[in-house]
Amino acid sequence: MKQASSRELFGYWTARRGTRAAPERGEIEPGAIRRVLGDVFVLEFDRRTGHPFRLAGTRVCALFGRELKNESFLDLWDEETRAPLAQLVAVVADEATGVVAAAKGRTGEGLPQDLELILLPLAHRGSTHARMIGALSPLAAPFWLGTSQLGALTLGTVRHLDPALETLGSARLAAGASRRAIFTVHEGGRA
Repeated sequence: MKQASSRELFGYWTARRGTRAAPERGEIEPGAIRRVLGDVFVLEFDRRTGHPFRLAGTRVCALFGRELKNESFLDLWDEETRAPLAQLVAVVADEATGVVAAAKGRTGEGLPQDLELILLPLAHRGSTHARMIGALSPLAAPFWLGTSQLGALTLGTVRHLDPALETLGSARLAAGASRRAIFTVHEGGRA
């Protein structure tokens, strides 16, 4: 995960989840993730309507120049991406696992924008087929925000998140510990 919003949301989700597959949707306290709320959204798991937004943070809405509540999540993506993304949403719900993915978009003027998407399941009475929480964060602050908007997004690389492995990295980063670069030397190269 490259974005602080993704790491913070994942760390909070993991802590709320505990030993369960996913935290209950009622356990998510917006005040606990207030620093990243602008990038956060909640989706309804509904294949028929394209997984509509139940709510979307102000920065997510600003990227598209409109309020996204009740809009189809899948409709934000280009035609080629919708089917794979629908499968990805189903995997998140079916396997109660999170995913992080790269995404790209362009404004009406053709300005490119790289984004990071994270999707995490939420349970409702034990079922993970009700809601999802996620974040959509630009990798660099868009200078055009407020004057332009993104068109259809395309999906890039996708990685499934294993909470057992990710928690250690998330905790270390969240704690503000410094990281030392580790270099590996491979034999070979110029003679």
